Formats: sequence, structure tokens, C-alpha cells
Amino acid sequence: MPMLGQSALAMWWDMAPAMLADFEHWHSHEHFPERLGIPGFRRASRWRDARGGEGVFQMYELEGYEVLSSPHYLERLNAPTPWSTRMMPHHRNMVRSQCNVLESHGGVTARHALTVRLSPASEDGEGLRQSLRPLLFDLAGRAGLTGAHLLRHRAPPIALTTEQKIRGGDTFADWVLVATGYDAAVVEALAQGELGEAALVAMGAVPGAVHGFFQLSYSATPADVA
Repeated sequence: MPMLGQSALAMWWDMAPAMLADFEHWHSHEHFPERLGIPGFRRASRWRDARGGEGVFQMYELEGYEVLSSPHYLERLNAPTPWSTRMMPHHRNMVRSQCNVLESHGGVTARHALTVRLSPASEDGEGLRQSLRPLLFDLAGRAGLTGAHLLRHRAPPIALTTEQKIRGGDTFADWVLVATGYDAAVVEALAQGELGEAALVAMGAVPGAVHGFFQLSYSATPADVA
């Protein structure tokens, strides 16, 4: 099944090992239920660095782009709970992309995920999108893989939120590519092959894409945490 909605919030950050247990408890039992209680939040998924590093990747699937600036969401962003306020400073090197879904093929939640943060060489990126479209469709049906999805960042017209101020500000990725699967070797190999630096540049991306390889930690829908 493709992504649940037309928009998504994709985030990466580093979490120190000493904070990991507290973070996962908070994130699973307070933060996910809080966010999934907001109208328009369809699914939340969290992955951890598959090589044992400090990296975390998280994605929220959203009904539509307007959810990113909705009063319900802004209320939570500007009034974090005491537990959230304590955890936010530990989200180091935050990359937070507020996205429209450009392409979505196959499943989203699988044991392994490759993420690629990239930028198109042209202003509209249409050439890159057209080059990626048949590849992503093909990847979703390959042995070892389950899905491939392409997102584009578009910041909503809202002020800096309290959560962002606590974290010290966030950066963002222009475009986000997520490939998921059940075979670690197949998923990871994409970063050296068809979704590697040389291949992406040839399709119309600028050099310097950032690849990450992650393993699923937890995924939930609103019904799971109601």
C-alpha cells in the first residue's frame, strides 16, 4: 500500500546511547500517541541506525499538506509536555523536512529502510522526478524490497515553534527518497548502485546526497494508540 496521505514529515537526528532508553520510552508511549491524536496524522514510524550508530529516522504520514500548519498541530508544537521539553535538547543535528508526496509505490513500513537526502540540479526538479519515477515503481516489486517513495520539502508559512527553539533550530532536506525492504543486503546495496551518488547525479541531482541505512524500531497508526 502506498503512503497513507498526500504529505509527510521526515526527520533525522542523533540520540546519545545514554539517552536512548528514556527516548524510546517517551517517543513510543507519549510522543507517538500525542501526534497520532492530531487530526490528519495517519501513521508514525521510527527506525534506528542499522549499523549501531546514534542516528534515528522518523516519518509521519499525513492526510494532506494543510496538517503541517493546522491549529491542532501548532498547539502541540508550541506547548510541549514536560517530558517532551526534557527530551527535545537531546535531538542533536535535527533535519526536519515537511513534504508533499511526489511518488509512492509499495509499502512504507518494513524492517529495513534506506533514506537519501538530495537536491535537484534544476529549479523545478522535473527531470529528476521523471528519471526516478520508473525506477521507484520497479524497486517496489523487486525481491528483497517492499516500497520506494519520493518526497519534496515545502515549508509551511508558520513561525518558529517552541519545540524548534528548544532544539536550537532545524535544517531540512530538499528532497527525500525512502526505499524499504526485508532483505538488508538488497536495501543497502541501492546506496552503491541505482540510488548511489553517480546514478543520482546522472538523473539530475546535485552531488552530495546523504544516504542512511536504518532498521525499524516501531510503527503505529491512530487506532494502535487510541
